Parts: sequence; structure tokens; C-alpha cells
Amino acid sequence: MTMHLLGPAYTTTNHTKRKSKVSNSQYHKYCMDWRDDCKRNKRLGIKSKTLDEYVAYRQGKYNPVFRGTKKPEYNVSNHRELYPSLADTGVTFAKKPNVYTGDRLLGIATMHKSNSVPVFSQEDAIEISRMRRG
Repeated sequence: MTMHLLGPAYTTTNHTKRKSKVSNSQYHKYCMDWRDDCKRNKRLGIKSKTLDEYVAYRQGKYNPVFRGTKKPEYNVSNHRELYPSLADTGVTFAKKPNVYTGDRLLGIATMHKSNSVPVFSQEDAIEISRMRRG
């Protein structure tokens, strides 16, 4: 069996990321940057981090602790017991259809391009017939 036909789970190379150790020169640089960060935070009125928190922050491993109001706990609502549905809801009637009951409408004429137009008088019918012929 050849290796190029198998998926990435069957590889022999190791892709795990190793922990990076902080060298003395990096640690000294982090200390100097931490002091500047503390000064800036003090000037802005923000609580500063400890040195270990700052080093973890610079390496991308810092998980801040969120302070403030907590989210309310999720409670299952009992609105079905508080507001039960009615057993007898009553009777509703269907809407009556709109039906033309008057005698003003003589008919429906067809104008150009199959456009239907209501005709209410004999003059309207004559005008529509003349428009069709030009």
C-alpha cells in the first residue's frame, strides 16, 4: 500500500506544536516592555497584568479573566402552566367572497396586447374599439 493514497491521519511526520521556552534575552525584553505597559495602563486607569500574565499575553497564551456582570442563568419557562390555552376557542366564519351585484358594468373589453378593461357605458365601448383599429 502506498502512502500517497492514504489520508492525512496516516502520516508519519509529527505536526504537534512544541512549547517554546523563553530565553534570557527575550525575558529581559519582556520585562522592559512590561514596565512600559504598566506605566501606560496606570496613566489610562487600567489594572495592569503581572509579569507572568504579560509574558503569556505576548506569547499568545493569555486567557483573561472577565469581570463584571455575569450572564443570567437559563431557566426553563413555565408559561404553558401560567397561561393555558383555551379548550373552547369559539367559532369563526369564512369570509364571504366579493361578488359584483350592480348593473353599471356592461362588460370587459380587450385593448391592445391583451389588456382587459371594464366597460361602463356605450361610449367607452366605442372608444375602446376605435383605439384597437388605430
